[in-house]
Amino acid sequence: MARHAACCGARVYDWPVPYTSTRATSVTAETPQASRKAQIDAVLLKIPGVSARKISGLDAYFVSDKMFACISGKGVGLRLPVAVATELQFARENVVPFNPGGVTSTREWIQIDRAEAADYEKDLELFQASVDFVKGARSR
Repeated sequence: MARHAACCGARVYDWPVPYTSTRATSVTAETPQASRKAQIDAVLLKIPGVSARKISGLDAYFVSDKMFACISGKGVGLRLPVAVATELQFARENVVPFNPGGVTSTREWIQIDRAEAADYEKDLELFQASVDFVKGARSR
């Protein structure tokens, strides 16, 4: 069995070392970010052909192996035709340019910010438009 070195007066334990905490914690408690992602997953993964995976530290959504959306900060980045993306930025208060980690992206990318992740259900038409756009786009 693995043993902790007894040098320097350290106690020797058989692993695993018993652990007690004075702080109450819940093993099943979700972080707010995990709960938010689960709610966004519920909206996006019901679109036929959509899958999710991490890319460059972001939770991203793909169709035909091409990324069409990802979670960044307090919003969801979404790829749309430039004209649609530009119009949405002027027409909607909760739509801003997509800048993951402070890095400017292309004009095709916007970010929709919503306080409640479940409210992304209201944007289902835009997500579907993004899926259709990305499926029809040529690979770089």
